[in-house]
Amino acid sequence: APNKTGGKPLMQALSQRKSSRNFVDKELSVDVLSNLLWAANGFNREDKRTAPTANDKQEVELFVALKSGVYFYDAKNTMLKLIKDGDHRKSTGSQDFVANASVNIILVADMDKASSREYAYTDCGFVAQNIYLFAASEGLGAVSRGWYDKDVLAKLLNLPSHKEVLLTQSVGIID
Repeated sequence: APNKTGGKPLMQALSQRKSSRNFVDKELSVDVLSNLLWAANGFNREDKRTAPTANDKQEVELFVALKSGVYFYDAKNTMLKLIKDGDHRKSTGSQDFVANASVNIILVADMDKASSREYAYTDCGFVAQNIYLFAASEGLGAVSRGWYDKDVLAKLLNLPSHKEVLLTQSVGIID
């Protein structure tokens, strides 16, 4: 379960928010990972999330590539569900640094649930900003990435045709 207290004040996190690409190949603690995923798009009320969505469609899902494997983030139960064993971080993007990031988050939209494609991308942006702010609050590096192969990721995640990768984001410990 995430720790929903602590962190830097919002204005301080905003002032320290930046994109970072110099990751140290070191894993995040389970507590930090749990807090990161909850901040990104967890449930902060019975049926509402930390990131807003158009018409409350909640179409954005998170997949997580760690050194140990690729997981689906089950936000309702605050747990990771293994999709594929092994280190597939380098498959999440074309830049060299993705292989060293502690975690690569793949933001996927269920287009059957989305109000529209435009709203799905907008809602994805809210989640990405939550990730950036959490990273700044914890002294971690983060960068959103659009340079990835959608087909490679769809296959890696076993996505059905109505689910689409919208963005990837690397988070980790920086030099």
